[in-house]
Amino acid sequence: MANAAPIFFLDVRYVIELILLVFALIVQGVALVHAITQRADAFPAIGTLPKGGWIAILAVCLALTLLGFGPISLFGLIGIAAGLIYLLDVRVGLRDLSDGKGFW
Repeated sequence: MANAAPIFFLDVRYVIELILLVFALIVQGVALVHAITQRADAFPAIGTLPKGGWIAILAVCLALTLLGFGPISLFGLIGIAAGLIYLLDVRVGLRDLSDGKGFW
């Protein structure tokens, strides 16, 4: 019975890392696809990095996450942060620029 705790711990850790990996891949993949499909002249108009810069950052982060560094490593956390910054800041700015409407 004393040996059951480490096995349970490893199972829980595996499930948590798997959930984080799926989350990281979805966030980074969606951000990369969105960055590729946007117009290049819209990025400087909202005052952010150029399109090529965002694509390079997101592609490298996605590749490092896929190559086995995982979501808990430094590269994985930077990738999640880059994807979330793109989705929560840049994507919203691009949407507002193309709609012509404000936030509301």
